[in-house]
Amino acid sequence: MLPDLNQDELFRYSRHLLIPGVGLSGQRKLKSASVLVVGTGGLGSPIALYLAAAGVGRIGLVDYDVVDTSNLQRQVIHHRAAVGKAKVESARERLQGLNEFIRVDTYDTVFSAQNAAEIAEPYDILVDGTDNFPTRYLLNDLAVFSGRPYVYGSVFRFEGQVSVFDARSGPCYRCLFAEPPPPGVAPSCGEGGVLGVLPGIVGSLQAAEVLKLILGVGEPLIGQLLLCDVQDMSFQKVALRKNPACLVCGEHPSVTELMDYEAFCGVAVQGGVGLAEEFEWSPAELAERLQGENPPQLIDVRAEVELQISSLPGAIWMPLEQLRQRCAELDAARPVVAFCRTGTRSARAVQLLKQAGFERVYHLRGGINAWAEQIDPRLRRY
Repeated sequence: MLPDLNQDELFRYSRHLLIPGVGLSGQRKLKSASVLVVGTGGLGSPIALYLAAAGVGRIGLVDYDVVDTSNLQRQVIHHRAAVGKAKVESARERLQGLNEFIRVDTYDTVFSAQNAAEIAEPYDILVDGTDNFPTRYLLNDLAVFSGRPYVYGSVFRFEGQVSVFDARSGPCYRCLFAEPPPPGVAPSCGEGGVLGVLPGIVGSLQAAEVLKLILGVGEPLIGQLLLCDVQDMSFQKVALRKNPACLVCGEHPSVTELMDYEAFCGVAVQGGVGLAEEFEWSPAELAERLQGENPPQLIDVRAEVELQISSLPGAIWMPLEQLRQRCAELDAARPVVAFCRTGTRSARAVQLLKQAGFERVYHLRGGINAWAEQIDPRLRRY
């Protein structure tokens, strides 16, 4: 039986009650619904805010991170006073302040194959508010195994994607992307940047898909991938087909349980690349060696636009995507130290150079931001 609405709720949702496709019965459906939002960042912010405002009765929030100043450019669920606070707690306070008639559950943890099924068990719909491949494949497989829809979204710079994957009536995420791209080919927002308003657009579209699924109105994006580009404000739909050979939802699936998605995608959930400490130099160690008799070759693997913010004297600019083609410019007899903003791309650079035959290759732990904090405070951090 669907829950009733009290008088305060009737006033709150009055604009919904006037819509033939919603009405009182639809609003009661929203109140009885439960949705799990994984990620409370750029996408998770508008998703959670609009679901809460719409009256979705139970919302689960999963995130392991804390609010950082750099989040505030796009993660509008958080505010300046929340910097340093757990994202799920910051988001919960905002949602409860927006709508006192909903329940908000928080999970301050990494969403993994070990805990995903237990966390997701009470929820009807799974929503992707993340920016990493391991969690996308995990959400997809969990949705397939449990017979639930998975509302997908992604953003990068000026472009976004939205779809609804439901293997009961259409393709799953693995039908479209059977395997993840090699590490570094599809950088995260933290590495490649994103226009602040874009997650608001894409996240709002995801929230709309969730509401359509709950209400049973319109045509959800099942079997369709919506592409948007805010540079020319273009939108287009691409038809998707179920893959009979899909390893998860196909006719003869070989993946029948949750797996180690970090190993599958070749990256860590937090976005890093596994490297032994022997291939890392701290800022202090690099500063000392640069003053020695045989200083290392210093290569900057960041994008050209980042050079406008900060740089290290004597560094050779060799962006990560050009490294394979240009590594012959380096002297293999001398140590090579790569650096980027925070150490993620430079760790990949070490792996690429080792594959190319370089033996004495390292990267700057924490990147140029760590150098600015520990060695040269005159440099600007970003």
